Amino acid sequence: MKILVVYMSPTGNTKKVAESIFKEITETKHIMNLSAINSLDDYDFTFIGFPIHAFGPVKEGKEFLEKKARGKKVALFVTHGVHENHKDLNNWLGRCKAAAAGAKLAGMFNCQGEVAPEILESLGKSGDPDLLSLCNFTDQSRGQPDENRLIKARAFACEMIEIIKGEKIGGRTYHGFQVNKTGATTQRDV
Repeated sequence: MKILVVYMSPTGNTKKVAESIFKEITETKHIMNLSAINSLDDYDFTFIGFPIHAFGPVKEGKEFLEKKARGKKVALFVTHGVHENHKDLNNWLGRCKAAAAGAKLAGMFNCQGEVAPEILESLGKSGDPDLLSLCNFTDQSRGQPDENRLIKARAFACEMIEIIKGEKIGGRTYHGFQVNKTGATTQRDV
């Protein structure tokens, strides 16, 4: 089995998650920047990572999913500036999942990443009450993803490998998502 980890990471957050996932893969593997990939045809499974920008997948991530992941077995890993319990996060993640509608989505991982200072400054100057409230949440992102979140990313990688190998997954299922003891979630679509 040949596995690709591909990512886009303007701030380095998604790259940290990509490297954590990559370390867990024992099969033949490659890790590359999203912009370096023309086709996924040479791979049996691909982990695709990108940040959320403007409440949905970053433009390059969305285009990659729509144009290059169609019909391919993939798992997404997404970074964002808010805590994983933020009230709007599920809507934003839904937009990422929608961008992958043409792919065979095995699962999705998300975690908080540190927000770039210029983004925090821009949010603070916006005057928009919703964006100002986000500023408070994203200001708490310093140092993310932390080691705990990277451990969850590695557990997610292991679960995805088990799914694509057709092995039984432990844990309990909630509304189509598999939750293991580490808190990683996977969607069973493949």
